[in-house]
Amino acid sequence: GMVVSNEPGLYRSGEYGIRIENLIVVKEHCSSAFGQFYAFETLTLFPYDTSAIEQSLLTEEEKNFINAYHERVYRKLSPYLTKTECKWLARKTKAI
Repeated sequence: GMVVSNEPGLYRSGEYGIRIENLIVVKEHCSSAFGQFYAFETLTLFPYDTSAIEQSLLTEEEKNFINAYHERVYRKLSPYLTKTECKWLARKTKAI
């Protein structure tokens, strides 16, 4: 149940820094003969700015991760939005 932040980033000394920050919650995942295991669930629901992503550098797994995250963002948020807001969110969460 602990909430922490996940902040992967890249920093070029004296040049720039890029960071994506999401809040995540620790949840029980499974147990085995080796003990109890935990997993993270992302709490933050806002689309990544894909215009800032050099997509040619992404693996298929990374693209799938982004697409699945964007699908979840749209699915969870769209019921609470106006038609205009849904159109904006659909553009921001389209698959890459």
